[in-house]
Amino acid sequence: MKKVEVVAAILMHNDEILCAQRAENKLEYISKKFEFPGGKIEAGETHQEALKRELQEELDINPEINELYLTVVHQYPDFELTMHSFVCKMPNRKITLKEHISYVWLKKEDFLELDWAAADLPIVYKMMQDE
Repeated sequence: MKKVEVVAAILMHNDEILCAQRAENKLEYISKKFEFPGGKIEAGETHQEALKRELQEELDINPEINELYLTVVHQYPDFELTMHSFVCKMPNRKITLKEHISYVWLKKEDFLELDWAAADLPIVYKMMQDE
């Protein structure tokens, strides 16, 4: 089974968090699902360096990356995903979508209105429980 390691950003501005919708994908179980943006870690990169690069590439932003929030290991039908999520503070809500098809800023109590990628759900549930 293929193993993939990625990083994800919990982008916060005031009391709202950015939820980004993935583009259509040949893998139906992640196609058009909502996620915390991020991507694969390249050889030689730290988790924070990978996240900084991915956020620049995907959203044209350079937020303050804080501590590790949660690492999730999820078994999809075709691969195993290890995702390290980090809380990131945004000075504003200005982003430029380069890969995602839409986004919304939501309060964490409204997260379940969205159709999330399965690997992101443990982060969603943890955030909803945190004060």
